[in-house]
Amino acid sequence: MASSTIVDIDLKGLLPKIASGKVRDLFAVDDNTLLFVASDRISAYDVVMKNGIPGKGALLTAMSIYWFKYLEAKIPGLKTHFLNRSLPENVEASVDQNLSKTLRERSMQVRRLQIVPIESIVRGYITGSAWSEYQKSGTVNGIALPSGLVEGQQLPKPLWTPSTKAEAGAKDENISPENARDIIGDETVAKEIERLSLEIYATAADRAEEVGIILADTKFEFGLDVARGNQVVLVDEVLTPDSSRFWSKETWEAHLGKQQPSFDKQFLRDWLVAQGLKGKNDVVVTDEIVEQTAVKYREAYELLTGGKLQPVA
Repeated sequence: MASSTIVDIDLKGLLPKIASGKVRDLFAVDDNTLLFVASDRISAYDVVMKNGIPGKGALLTAMSIYWFKYLEAKIPGLKTHFLNRSLPENVEASVDQNLSKTLRERSMQVRRLQIVPIESIVRGYITGSAWSEYQKSGTVNGIALPSGLVEGQQLPKPLWTPSTKAEAGAKDENISPENARDIIGDETVAKEIERLSLEIYATAADRAEEVGIILADTKFEFGLDVARGNQVVLVDEVLTPDSSRFWSKETWEAHLGKQQPSFDKQFLRDWLVAQGLKGKNDVVVTDEIVEQTAVKYREAYELLTGGKLQPVA
């Protein structure tokens, strides 16, 4: 993984920027294609930290590409927005060698689609905001669950628990499946998003279990290919430590009822809470937490993909 940290993506005005998220910047290549560039920024509790995790953008890009290809091979009919990981010709020809390498490690060209305005979350285990709601009301996203569950326990079956897709700087909010269907506005599309989300989760959870990892929960995003009759397409990143909770299968049972050791940004979340910085802006993360987070991200990548992260030539 690269040792430098890239938190600002500068394409020197070569492509118009159309959006900037917590981690990724999106640029228009043409009417049908976007360039997704993953920075090394990291967020927690919907707030972006001032400093990033070295090489994180390259890791997230490589991991998403791995999963896009894996899932397309495993799930008949699944379509993703991934096209290739090359740079547009005008960018490649106009930037110096160092910037070209930095961008290629963090970039992928993707189909330009109409984005569905929800976060499609699937939970196989009860933790995080789901656990908080369950403790108060015995429900998760308004779905009634059996009494007596403990934190970290496997749910009777995976649940589709969507949330709103907030604008930058705002908070996502958990919503019921019924509310999500209303927001989507098309019952056929909503049913397909729920179906695909649960199938992708099950497929990925099986793969994770093969290497000793529990996929506790994860977030998907989908787009619509209007030209193909509102075909539902998997977009954004997928099954990375930024969008998922990965736990060790070996230690899971011993930690039931308390915080699970994880291969994601839990080090950062715990540190923010301990320091009284949860939800605060302009936080600079300590070197120790940066390194611990980077190590866990690398472990997740190497276990799930079966390889080391290789620099893009």
